Amino acid sequence: MNIRIATTDSEIAGCYPVLRELRPHIAEDELLSRVRSQEKTGYRLGFLEQPEGVVAVAGFRIAENLAWGRFLYVDDLVTLSSHRSKGFGACLLSWLQDFSVREGCAQMHLDSGIQRKQAHSFYEREGMTISCFHFVQDIAPIQALPR
Repeated sequence: MNIRIATTDSEIAGCYPVLRELRPHIAEDELLSRVRSQEKTGYRLGFLEQPEGVVAVAGFRIAENLAWGRFLYVDDLVTLSSHRSKGFGACLLSWLQDFSVREGCAQMHLDSGIQRKQAHSFYEREGMTISCFHFVQDIAPIQALPR
């Protein structure tokens, strides 16, 4: 299976139909600028391509913190619904594990919405474990005060 990191605008755009299944709130015309912006902080977009096109995508970054040391964090991992259960997700996850080893990472992490039960079963089947709760609080942007 052919897995590469998207570097050109057309490769990034080719990932949109797959990413749309996980991130439907992102419009097609926003994807390129958002990926390019995130690349400045280490984001990379890996994709698995078949003759019919891109079928699985992983957005990820290498990071380091006190809790985990050097690690690979998976922001996005999705396979086209029409291509699930064919080994593409497992292949992409294995590629990410190999990439993390080459980059000197001690661990690989990802968050998954609590409603995504099938994804959780997949991650556990692939050797990942649930290790924590992730908490979030929406913060309204600070409005500029009138002068």
